[in-house]
Amino acid sequence: MEQIEEKTEVFQIPRIGDQAPDFNAKTTKGEIRFSEFGKDKWVVMFSHPADFTPVCTTEMSGFATRKSEFEALNTELLGLSIDSIHAHLGWVDNVRKNTGVYFDFPIIADLDMKVSKLYGMLQPNESETAAVRAVFFIDPEKKVRLIMYYPLNVGRNMDEILRALEALQTSDKHKVAMPLDWKKGDKVIVPPPKTLDELEERLNDDSLEKVDWYLAKKELAN
Repeated sequence: MEQIEEKTEVFQIPRIGDQAPDFNAKTTKGEIRFSEFGKDKWVVMFSHPADFTPVCTTEMSGFATRKSEFEALNTELLGLSIDSIHAHLGWVDNVRKNTGVYFDFPIIADLDMKVSKLYGMLQPNESETAAVRAVFFIDPEKKVRLIMYYPLNVGRNMDEILRALEALQTSDKHKVAMPLDWKKGDKVIVPPPKTLDELEERLNDDSLEKVDWYLAKKELAN
């Protein structure tokens, strides 16, 4: 008898530049509709594999202790795992009692995996029942601007998440690009010239640090 091979369903990851998929969800801060969440703000949405697990506890504590830095960047935090709302509440309470750290941001209870599937957070070869460590940077227009994915056994880097967020916002504001390892206060890359006149202007501009005509840096005014 011919054997029928069972195929695991794989879900499409939203791409950079896509409109972030909308959804309704129950969270530790109440019901939300994503398209209405964080109006006129950036949103950093991040998934974790499971409540009451060690790596996830360190990561969620990292988001919680640095929440004010995200707020200073006009950004809302939004967590998620495939656990019940009661598990979330119990975990939040447990961590606060043991460490004094309070997860004071909404955490989606994604028991039906609806949001995880919408955002491609389920990676079948890693786990079919736990979301990987995904981070979605979503701008005020609800467009996906940057995506990070980590496996279950490697925690994220909070400094890099904040650095990337600030780089995106600075690039938008000043219409510039960011070089390797850019951080606030470093020089930025100005767009390359597109005409001979712009090239001539670039060559005569002594305010720029010119590595070559196509690669030039400048300082941003404070």
